[in-house]
Amino acid sequence: MRNHFFKSPARSTPSHSPPPSHGLCQSLMEENIDVAETLITKWDCTASSYADITPLFQDDRYEANQYLKAVKDLQTAMQYFGSERMNSHHLVRAQNLMQTAMKRLQREFHRILAENRAHLDPESISNRSSRDSVFTGNSDLEDESEDDLRFANENNVSEEERISRSAIKDLKSIAEGMISAGYGKECVKIYIVGRKSIVEEGLYNLGVAKPNYHHVHRMEWEVLEVKIKNWLNAVKIAVKTFFEAEKFLSDQVFSSSASIRESVFSEITKESALTLFSFPEMAVKSKKTPEKIFLILDLYEAIFDLWPEIESMFIYESTASIRSLIDHSLTKIAESIRSMLIDFESHIQKDSSKTPVPGGGVHPLTRYVMNYIAFLSDYSGILPGIVADWPLLLHSPLPESFFGGNDSEENPLTIRMAWLILVLLSKLDSKAEIYHDAPLSYIFLANNLEYIVVKVRTSNLRFVLGDEWIESHETKVRQYASSYQRMGWSRVFLSLPENPMAEISPERARKHFHDFNIAFEEAYRHQASWIVTDSKLREHIKISLGKKLGTLYGEFYISNRSRLENLYGSESEVRFAPDDLGNYLSDLLHGDGNSGGSVSSSSSLSSSPYHFHGGRRSG
Repeated sequence: MRNHFFKSPARSTPSHSPPPSHGLCQSLMEENIDVAETLITKWDCTASSYADITPLFQDDRYEANQYLKAVKDLQTAMQYFGSERMNSHHLVRAQNLMQTAMKRLQREFHRILAENRAHLDPESISNRSSRDSVFTGNSDLEDESEDDLRFANENNVSEEERISRSAIKDLKSIAEGMISAGYGKECVKIYIVGRKSIVEEGLYNLGVAKPNYHHVHRMEWEVLEVKIKNWLNAVKIAVKTFFEAEKFLSDQVFSSSASIRESVFSEITKESALTLFSFPEMAVKSKKTPEKIFLILDLYEAIFDLWPEIESMFIYESTASIRSLIDHSLTKIAESIRSMLIDFESHIQKDSSKTPVPGGGVHPLTRYVMNYIAFLSDYSGILPGIVADWPLLLHSPLPESFFGGNDSEENPLTIRMAWLILVLLSKLDSKAEIYHDAPLSYIFLANNLEYIVVKVRTSNLRFVLGDEWIESHETKVRQYASSYQRMGWSRVFLSLPENPMAEISPERARKHFHDFNIAFEEAYRHQASWIVTDSKLREHIKISLGKKLGTLYGEFYISNRSRLENLYGSESEVRFAPDDLGNYLSDLLHGDGNSGGSVSSSSSLSSSPYHFHGGRRSG
């Protein structure tokens, strides 16, 4: 039999009768036992068929409240008679009644948990805990006026919510009574068995099972990918629904004891949490290519985003192993991500393709690398922490244009992203050498750098690298474009006199027109298949080239056309009007190889030794 009272040291008992006040106390305690006996016997399942089939906690809580009060008074009587060491038959009687009452409360506790399983489901409880302050402000559920406001307001509370709140209140009342009477262990056991099964069943339905390292390690990536995506969905539900609900519920039911709250929550969730969070570390140990980094980043991000909730829920010493496992997993995932970034950089450096891109267009490596990096920038919330303690090992200082802004050196992600692009640019420089035509190599460099800049400007890379980085590299694109113009059209410009307005002899003027025709048509034909992939850059080059060439040729044309045509007629060599040049230039750098088309010219192109086929490119 349990010892539910505190014993005081033995003392001598006076031979005379107890004083009146002592007799009054004893009388009140005996009355407490009598009242308790009436209620406890009434609801004794072994003594009454009515008690066996009728719940004590019904819609009308009057009887249940009286029962709980009787138990509390009975406990007071037991403490009184135990401390006074007198009338032991009262103490034995009270103890027997207490055991009967505890059996009844255990039965009620189990029944309420079982019958309200649907009303106390994790999703409903977690939703309620996040939006409701019902239980956080004042947890004294004994206050009937407060209770009326909280639980009976039909205008604000749904029927389902009213039922679940009532169930929580009843569970809390029973738990407090049993814990106070020394039967906390029995109460906790019933609660843990009931709630733990809900958590385990929920995770099982989410596809979460205890992973086996060798099984995970041998999985094909396609299978593991499905497992990871399933886990990403499951972990959010597990933390924000199942674990959060159990934390909230255990805090309410066992609000009277912090140690019991901790023990209950730990017992219910610990095993499931360890099973859940053991998967990520196993997943990242499998063989992966750089393209798989994004799912691994999703693993890290999911845990990182949930960490505040995890840390606040599993705050106890008894759940330290969960926090430790998660922290270790984050470390291993971060190591895996860094390893894949190293492999990605190596992949860029080892690219050995020697086939030139037709027309100097964007290299497949550029598209691949920049799309990869742009996707990486979508994880700018977590990547700085992953690469923070991972310095670049360089043998020489970085170029001034490496950083996007004055404070970029302090951002580890900016450094890493800018470095990867620098590795790409270095590789593109070597690929430009494949083109034996210098102007075409500059078209290639301009195309690829413009693609890089546009990708940075139109993705989260803009916020990682900064506007200064963009401006610096846009300037480089314009330099490449200028180099193309200078080298690709140098013979055309040299065919004209340095001072187009200067007076020269008709023979010399005719020679300049002749040389210009040959140089222009040769450059035009030679560049027919070249391409500038970005429409804005293409127009910029054409406008710039057209303005320079048009101005120079136009002045020479105005100064010499009339007199040459008067002197030589059809043999004047004046084949192009200034407007014709713009028409021809508009056909260039589309990469279709069909340069030429209808132009407005003072003489037929059929008279030229270089005839251009195909129509104008529209747009």
